[in-house]
Amino acid sequence: MSNSAVVIEVTRGPLVESRHEGAAAVVKPDGSVVASWGDVDGAILPRSANKPIQAMAFVESGAVERFGLGDAHIALACASHNGEPRHVETVRAWLKTIGLGEGDLECGTHPPRLPATLEALVRENAQPTAAFNNCSGKHSGFLSTAVAYGEPTAGYIRYDHPVQKRLRAVMTDLCGSDADGFAYGIDGCGIPTLATPLVSLARAMASMAEPSRLSSRHAEAATRIRAAIGAEPFMMAGTGRFCTRINAMLPGIAQIKTGAEGVFCAMLPTLGLGVALKMWDGAGRAAEIAMATLLAHLGVLPADKRDELLHPPVKNVVGLLVGEMRPAKSWLG
Repeated sequence: MSNSAVVIEVTRGPLVESRHEGAAAVVKPDGSVVASWGDVDGAILPRSANKPIQAMAFVESGAVERFGLGDAHIALACASHNGEPRHVETVRAWLKTIGLGEGDLECGTHPPRLPATLEALVRENAQPTAAFNNCSGKHSGFLSTAVAYGEPTAGYIRYDHPVQKRLRAVMTDLCGSDADGFAYGIDGCGIPTLATPLVSLARAMASMAEPSRLSSRHAEAATRIRAAIGAEPFMMAGTGRFCTRINAMLPGIAQIKTGAEGVFCAMLPTLGLGVALKMWDGAGRAAEIAMATLLAHLGVLPADKRDELLHPPVKNVVGLLVGEMRPAKSWLG
């Protein structure tokens, strides 16, 4: 246990130009805290970092078997993807399989993340659709769940819709606290995002990493989700993304997921642990370094990958090396 905060530094020349502070918790499935830094008892909004938890109800619904879906679809249900062709084409085919279309997605539309994908749309004189939304896989999972249970698909993003009620029930079982009592905000894709104590979010991840305390239904779904993330890391994010790189590097060892505003979570099945962290200034770049540092600290990150992941270079627009990002010595020494 530690009272010191998570601290990530950004240097330029000999100086520390920026400093990002946060909190992190490493927890066992029974709620025991193995290590913590900063305030881990305060509630945070998990944003997309808890998508693997939200995918539990989709897998448990039987929709995967009913509609002939597979690992790519399960991983995509957990994803914050780039909107690359494979992501978009998979979502469109998935929706067609369940008898729906892009018009049924309630996640909204935004441009694809990668410049090359956006440039391809411009050349084709085409507009991005809801399938390009980074959350379209999660929403396809929600729609599949509603169809599987014979529920209305319209309004599936509402707090009182059966799809969202089911997610809160799953969260309650995984984190050991009544999720119906959590305050909530509205996420970027329109669904409720539950204000969850950081330590409880880490416990939920630990429960998925080592699900023996869960019901057999939950345990089977968690195991299947972890396997899908390892089998289809590209679907989790896409070209060049940190989530895709780490999940591809550590199949069966770590399954990680980013969220907006500096949140990151991890399932570590070989250790039976869950990890959750939050950078208070919302910096995603710092959250990635913090997660890599924790993976190294816990002994699951290969030694030959540590320097590139814990000390990525800072370059200027002409490609010159001008500094680096790094964990501060005040954090882990």
